[in-house]
Amino acid sequence: MENPFNQLAPRYDEWYESPEGSLIYREELDCVLLVKGRGGKRWLEVGAGTGRFGSRLGVRYALDPSPPMLKRASKRGMGTIVGNAEALPLTDGCLEGVLVVVALSFCNDSSLAIRECSRVLQRKGTLVAAIVPRSSPWGQHYCRKGAEGHPLYSRARFLDVEEVVLQAAAAGLVLKDAASALLRPPTETHFSGHAVRRGAIPGAGFIALRFERP
Repeated sequence: MENPFNQLAPRYDEWYESPEGSLIYREELDCVLLVKGRGGKRWLEVGAGTGRFGSRLGVRYALDPSPPMLKRASKRGMGTIVGNAEALPLTDGCLEGVLVVVALSFCNDSSLAIRECSRVLQRKGTLVAAIVPRSSPWGQHYCRKGAEGHPLYSRARFLDVEEVVLQAAAAGLVLKDAASALLRPPTETHFSGHAVRRGAIPGAGFIALRFERP
């Protein structure tokens, strides 16, 4: 069966380039940047899609199950690997860091995906996982869209911070930092500027978590 995301690549990028999408993207990018920083030669973005986040954050490689998505990531200068988060085609301890932006919500087994990310990290390696918390106003907004048949959100299973932290702990990872964005509700459509704050703030629509492998 063909990967459904193969047909969504053009629409995926078009949303990020829309007036609303570009503002949300800027907030989310700044949020991840706050806990990750730029650079890192041996970093991989898992579930990279078209590489919008990793390419701006100095991540060198992109992994995704969708070749059409990865074709766009390649045009953004990333080396590409076709693969799944639950079975990374990489050796143990080969990476400095792994970036996962929202992709955990599209995994069949997010706990297994986190274990795989931990497996490929070197000692003191870093996992940065960004999520849309399920219980937040934004998470509920996207869940409703999914229930209405949205082609992307209907395939998502959103996670809460506590769920990700527990799964990461089971994989031997320790939470070291967090940042939050989308502090306004999705119903607030007329906005300008953006706000990103340190910490995992309850109700935030986007939270980036930084874990380390001891």
